[in-house]
Order: sequence, then C-alpha cells, then structure tokens
Amino acid sequence: MPLSLQSPPSAATLSASSIQKGRWKTVAAGFSLGSPPAVNFSTIRRSIPRIHASASSSSSSPSSPSLGAGESNELDAVSAFSEIVPDTVVFDDFERFPPTAATVSSALLLGICGLPDTIFRNAVDMALADSTCAGLDTTDSKLSCFFDKAIVNVGGDLVKLVPGRVSTEVDARLAYDTNAIIRKVHDLLRLYNEIDVPHDRLLFKIPATWQGIEAAKLLESEGIQTHLTFVYSFAQAAAAAQAGASVIQIFVGRLRDWARNHSGDTEIETAVKSGEDPGLALVRRSYNYIHKYGYKSKLMAAAVRNKQDLFSLLGVDYVIAPLKVLQSLKDSPAIPDDEKYSFVRKLSPDTATHYNFTNKELIKWDQLSLASAMGPASVELLSAGVEGYANQAKRVEEFFGKIWPPPNV
Repeated sequence: MPLSLQSPPSAATLSASSIQKGRWKTVAAGFSLGSPPAVNFSTIRRSIPRIHASASSSSSSPSSPSLGAGESNELDAVSAFSEIVPDTVVFDDFERFPPTAATVSSALLLGICGLPDTIFRNAVDMALADSTCAGLDTTDSKLSCFFDKAIVNVGGDLVKLVPGRVSTEVDARLAYDTNAIIRKVHDLLRLYNEIDVPHDRLLFKIPATWQGIEAAKLLESEGIQTHLTFVYSFAQAAAAAQAGASVIQIFVGRLRDWARNHSGDTEIETAVKSGEDPGLALVRRSYNYIHKYGYKSKLMAAAVRNKQDLFSLLGVDYVIAPLKVLQSLKDSPAIPDDEKYSFVRKLSPDTATHYNFTNKELIKWDQLSLASAMGPASVELLSAGVEGYANQAKRVEEFFGKIWPPPNV
C-alpha cells in the first residue's frame, strides 16, 4: 500500500495491558506512554522524527522488487516496501520509534485509570464529569455513556498526537449484533463530531464475526472507515474484502501458536504440508486476493514475532512489529546481497495477478458459507478475542462505577 505518512497511514493498535515501574508497557499492537505532568501534543508531533521513510518517498519505489541504494539500515530498507508501525513502545522511545497511528481501546482505558498522572487521565475525568451521562436513568446506561465519552475523549487526544488515523474499538459485547454495532459506531461518531475530529482521521475497530463484517459493509457504504480484526481464516479475509473494510488485520503469530498446539484445521494443515507458516500463508493469500480482484481493503499483519516474519511479508500494506524487532532492524546495516535476509518485495499487486484461486475461494461469501469454511483455529481464536475485549470493556465500566462520581461532581 504505497502511502505517505502525511496521509492516514494505518491503524496500529495502542493498548495498555500492564503497568511496569510507573509507565505503561503494552503487549498488544500499539504503543504506550509514560506519565509526565503535562505534554503539549502539538510540540510532540513537531519534534519527533518519522519512524521510517514512507513508501512514496523512499529511494526504492513500492513497485521495485529489491533494495534501493539509499537505505542505510534494515529498518529503512524494509520501510521502502511496507508501512512499519511499532508494536510496543514506551514514552521514552518516541524519538526512536514514534507512532504514526494508534488505537483507543478498553485496555488503554484500564491503563489510564491505573495511572492518575498520565497525560490522558484528564480525558477520562472529563467523561466522568459529563452531565448528560450523569442524568441518565439507569446505572447501566450511565456507565455505558461514560465509557463512550472516555474512549472518544482519549481518541480525540490521540488524533492530536499521531499523524495518521486513530482506530476506535467498538464494544466487543456487540460483536454478534449487526444493528447494535452500527448504532454504537454512529453514537461514537456523533461524539467525535462534538470535539471536531475529522472523519478521515478515524477507523472503527470491529471483530470479524459475520455480524461484524455485515456492519462494516453498511458503515463503509456511508463513508465510515472500518477496521476488521481477529481475522484468522481466508474466508474471513475474503468476506471482509467483499464488504469493503478499510483495514483487515491478521495475527500471524497467534495462528502459528495455535498450529503448534492443536490439529484438525484443514486450512492450517494445508499450509504446513506445503512447507509454509500458516500465519504467513494466510497473509499472502489474503493480500493476493485483495489486490488481484481490486478490493479497496488494506491488509495489516500483526503479531509479527521476528525479522524473518517481516522479511517474508515485504510489500504487505502494514506490518505491526515489536520494539525488539524494530531495534534489531535499526541496528543492522542494510546489505543488498545479505544471504540470511533478502530485501526483495514478496507481495505486490503485480505478482498478485498471477496467483490462482479455486472456485470455492471465489464465491460470494455469506453467513452460511463463512461458517462452513472457518476451521477450529479461526473459530476458537475469534471467540477468544471477542471474549477478551468484552471482558476488558466490562472491567472499565465496573471501575467507573466504583469511582463515580469523581470529586467536585
């Protein structure tokens, strides 16, 4: 996906699932922040360098098959092919690996609530002081309103901090209700409108259940950008592409982990028998399908565990890479004829045209065909992802219930 960082680059996730020594450290895709007393967002954006050369400005054009002459280290080299986004970054690492985009999530809200002096805490406090929410009739409606206000307030702050798009997690407890997902996105978008956040800076992150895919289709038809996550099968990826989702996120490492400890999934076993890693194979098939048949979706490879994963996916639209991998890339000089790592574009729209799909893969996907095609890996991993997000959202509301009303309200 040849994109300049000056245009909305990606929906890398930002979460805060653990706290270490007074600063957030994430374990999901995204970045984390320390807690200085005050931060001027515009100053940060002006002062931090970009993590990489954008695909449109690099010395090797996106269509080039191999390494150009201007890349001094491996991070520069791989960034000529794909948009590279930091997976785990602490505040002190902004200058080394500044985030280009972010996700606001229930996990992030939990992290904010655990650090009273974080730069985002005021966004949460302002949500809890909202008189409209406080005036609602039931406790459940109050807490749901506070949750929405908080996630949008933090999202609004993130828009000021990163140059790209901010992806807003849609309550996973709605993952199996198309109409409820659409209503929630409309509610969140209305709140973003109230704080003057442009629509083109926003994505809405929805689990890739059939109901989520259908919601994405309808929302995209309204011009609302969607980010479908928890994609673990080709059927999900193809259905998401047909729905017109703006971003489709595949977790490479999680599929690999499942394959190491389970059996009985035909899609995974086919990849393994052909000598392929199942996660990497799914990214390749999905990318080729999207680009061969002209779908607008951009593909995001997450849970990338090492440099070899990244090199195997050069050319995919987005790669979310952990800090240790980014540091290793940055510290390694780019050697065009490196025997271990080849700086050759593995995925491109041109090569996608030569990829062959079976008639079964080229169907118009519906709920029945999707359910029939999803194997145990995608069913289990999707369910686990939805359950995890839903539990986090519930924990946020429970916490809000304990601390509301805040002082002076």
